[in-house]
Amino acid sequence: MKIIYLDNNATTRLADEVLQEMLPYYHEYYGNASSMHTFGGQIHKKIDWARGQVARLLNCEPEEIYFTSGGTESDNTAIRGVIEAKSERQHIITSRVEHPAVRTVCRHLQKKGHRLTEVNVDASGRLDMGQFVEALTDQSGLVTIMAANNETGTIFPIPQIAGMVKSRGGILHTDAVQLVGKTPLNLQDTPIDLLSLSGHKLHGPKGVGVLFIRRGTSIVPQQLGGHQELSKRAGTENVPGIVGLGKACELALKNIQEEETRVSRLRDRLEKGLLETCPDARVNGDIEHRLPNTTNISFEYIEGEAILLLMNEVGICASSGSACTSGSLEPSHVLRAMGVPFTAVHGSIRYSLSRYTTDQEVDFVLKEMPPIIKRLRSISMFCAGKDATTAAPCEIKPTL
Repeated sequence: MKIIYLDNNATTRLADEVLQEMLPYYHEYYGNASSMHTFGGQIHKKIDWARGQVARLLNCEPEEIYFTSGGTESDNTAIRGVIEAKSERQHIITSRVEHPAVRTVCRHLQKKGHRLTEVNVDASGRLDMGQFVEALTDQSGLVTIMAANNETGTIFPIPQIAGMVKSRGGILHTDAVQLVGKTPLNLQDTPIDLLSLSGHKLHGPKGVGVLFIRRGTSIVPQQLGGHQELSKRAGTENVPGIVGLGKACELALKNIQEEETRVSRLRDRLEKGLLETCPDARVNGDIEHRLPNTTNISFEYIEGEAILLLMNEVGICASSGSACTSGSLEPSHVLRAMGVPFTAVHGSIRYSLSRYTTDQEVDFVLKEMPPIIKRLRSISMFCAGKDATTAAPCEIKPTL
């Protein structure tokens, strides 16, 4: 059975060019980059080359790029590091729709006594700028707002936010894990202080990421030990991962126009087709300002987990906007914050494409989805015993 992979916001396929770039650093160039001898020294040069590849994608200085184990470590280091460095300004501002890597650490710091403001979003997932302006004061030490939402693809106005934060003397961190490589980002023009990205979201390897720290930004290191990464992040470097991430960033810069044109066109065709052929379907998120590869669609009156199970039977991989695991029907915190209606919040599916997605794959999804939705709707109606709109979605057990 052919796999149709439309879950690229969860992780991406490793690009062939990236794999070929990484392989020699597993068995041929295996030295420690911190060693004094030439064998290790040549490895350090390759790390610096990768640093430059990342910097070119972001349009920043290579010395502002620090390698980490991924987006979660980058987010934690940025948030904790700034709060420790700015001990006199303990107010944190974030949004209600952040990734758990940001949301969880902010709430942890709140429990430790730091003041936290979570700014609301509207029905399209757009940040409530009025509430943000009201929350931002001279006591706000850190603002951490994502560049683009991982569930809906909604892009946040980071340049506008950055200017406002700077005017108050605060520090801005953005989790740009979903945005980097899909749409242009110029750090020379946007006064972001810290930015997180992850290799496996842009056809690079898992287990490696970046924290951009603008020159002059004060941050307390969170991983202590050796002098690696200019003493900002101790630990022996993941050389194959760093090399792979560098190559992935080089490819992303080369292919970013394709992301914004061909991939966006495929996304729109998939979305339009599903809305036309599946009654009672709605798009979640800001359709004017979103990632070119992402659409989040709710199929009302049915359960997202059941949709995914039947999609899986025909080889289609996607994600549910609902955090339905182990029988839990608790919906996504993102969709709840947006006020998505009860009849739709449980039946949301996120389709996230990539530059490897084809027209034929979209055709296949458009052919298979309508009968899946029709089948589940008939079961939902049967479970309700009357009007399905008045009942909770039916639980569908997987075929074993």
